[in-house]
Amino acid sequence: MNTQIEALVNNIEKIIVGKREAIIKVISAMLAEGHILIEDVPGVGKTRLVAALANSVDGQFNRIQLTPDIMPSDIVGFSMIDPKTRELEYRTGAAMCNFLLADEINRASPKTQSSLLEVMEEHQISLDGKTMALPTPFMVMATQNPVETYGTYHLPEAQMDRFLMKISMGYPAPEEELDIITRSENPKFMDKLPAVMTIEDVNKHIQAAKNVRCTDSIKEYIVALLNATRNSPLVKLGASPRGGIALLKAAKAYAYTQGRDYVVPDDVRAVMSAVLSHRLMLSPKGKAAYPDQESVMDEIAADVAAPVK
Repeated sequence: MNTQIEALVNNIEKIIVGKREAIIKVISAMLAEGHILIEDVPGVGKTRLVAALANSVDGQFNRIQLTPDIMPSDIVGFSMIDPKTRELEYRTGAAMCNFLLADEINRASPKTQSSLLEVMEEHQISLDGKTMALPTPFMVMATQNPVETYGTYHLPEAQMDRFLMKISMGYPAPEEELDIITRSENPKFMDKLPAVMTIEDVNKHIQAAKNVRCTDSIKEYIVALLNATRNSPLVKLGASPRGGIALLKAAKAYAYTQGRDYVVPDDVRAVMSAVLSHRLMLSPKGKAAYPDQESVMDEIAADVAAPVK
């Protein structure tokens, strides 16, 4: 693994115990210039993982707790008249940063959720005829609770497609949970992590991840996975070409975190479910036979032959 990436992972693991693979996927999403949605039950460390990554990088981190009364202007900002110049002056919103934590995103109203579409896709804010570019890098890290549905709004497919990955934390193993409880007795356990990487370092790694080589056979494997989702009786709506582009970017970023400058089939398989599952719409047969989209994606991928290394 790249030395600086290893230091970043180890730093985050001071707070997040036993979730190394989830940490690497979040870092891979950052290096692929993508956004990530963490969906899981309360209390497993979703918000803490996002905050740990943001604190480990010396960039601007904003957090917004989304509720039904949050307005789009709270995210993208607003214009108001300056009493001195009597001209419209732009006041920044939460999105003007490097890392935006959108906590419990499914509690925001559809109107507020829609304000994130341009921010996530174009990395810019259009307001009152003006366009403001967001800092580089820019990453939305959202969390949501799939169990409690009272007072929530389902994320539309168009917005789900903006997320490069969707992952779950899962419950820790008993020995990991014992470590978490033991650490919580130390008051410094909750202290802010020191930064181990600058924004300039992140941009350098992003560019290096883009230069990771991917052979035609790997690209053909990605296309085969996409076509398998479209032709499966378990799926009503398969992954789009945007999903294939996202899978290629994520696989290259994951390969880079592993210290390689080329992609192997294992890199594609490592991020495949996180990248494609939330882009699928299951058929009645798929819903009846499998508990979630991830299980369906794993079943589909099992029938697609990977290229030999």
